[in-house]
Amino acid sequence: MSKMTRRTFLGASAGAAATVTIGTWGLGVSAQTGGNRVVNLYSARHYDADSEIYQAFADATGIQVNLIEGEADPLIERIRSEGANSPADVLVTVDAGRLWRAEQAGLFQPVKSALLTKAIPKNLRHPDGLWFGFSKRARVIMYDKTKVKPADLSTYEDLTNPKWRGQILVRPSNNVYNQSLVGSILAANGESKTEAWVRGLVANFARPAQGNDVGQIQACAAGVGSLAICNTYYLARIAASDKPADRAVAEKIGVFFPNQKGRGTHVNISGGGLVKTSPNKENAIKFLEFLASSRAQEIFAKSNHEYPVVAGVAVDPILASYGKFKEDSLNAAVFGRNGATALQIMDRAGWK
Repeated sequence: MSKMTRRTFLGASAGAAATVTIGTWGLGVSAQTGGNRVVNLYSARHYDADSEIYQAFADATGIQVNLIEGEADPLIERIRSEGANSPADVLVTVDAGRLWRAEQAGLFQPVKSALLTKAIPKNLRHPDGLWFGFSKRARVIMYDKTKVKPADLSTYEDLTNPKWRGQILVRPSNNVYNQSLVGSILAANGESKTEAWVRGLVANFARPAQGNDVGQIQACAAGVGSLAICNTYYLARIAASDKPADRAVAEKIGVFFPNQKGRGTHVNISGGGLVKTSPNKENAIKFLEFLASSRAQEIFAKSNHEYPVVAGVAVDPILASYGKFKEDSLNAAVFGRNGATALQIMDRAGWK
């Protein structure tokens, strides 16, 4: 079995000091950089199942994956601070908004790969090859099956309808998933209409925005509100739980894909790019290409209930049970870039 090294980077903020804990997968620890059998991965994905992808890559190529995990913003700041001496080869994170932040920090260099260009749809990769999406998740409307019928729902825009007064559950505006959603609406409708939409949405909140997506689902099942704005994979995780109480929550919740008669449902990505100062560029590109392989895509789909980005890869059965849908074809770079303006709009409109 190939060796893999795992380190966890913890920071309270982008400027925080790091606490590093070291553990291993496989046979031992290696701090090697600059050699031809290693790739140094900085990842903000905190999913244990991803280790299966790293092991599969090591088994297929003989290239060891050295992993440093952390929250996205501290990792971005760490690479920036390390400068030309950074050992980072690849940065992987969730949400196009965070990829945009890394891009703005000048961390990425373009990758020219016929394999990646062919495998990954145009809207899920940076136009200049600075980063690529490797899994996707839909941000949908979830509903209490006992109170809401699918026929009652239509678009994100209709969530401002007075009939939903006191019914909508969502996490705070500082969540990048929400910023990207509003960034996509900003691209579709312009700033004035988007701000009016946010104000109408806030007027329909069941409670002050709080918690995470799982918290919104649980609150919806408990009757705090009848609608929740969430990413699909959170509900699928609950439905796949070995705890009867979790599965009971999932059974109460339905999934509705908005805007099917128009631009389609907002889809975000988890993705990564080649660090500008990568000491192992060739291995890093091989790793990025492996993330687009059928093997890696199957793991993304089955282990974390995410949608694969590559055509022909089977969707997780639980996700598949929610139905097929038309997705918004807006390039992720656009709503990622719009996130900063979206947050300003959300703050002005009272979405805290």
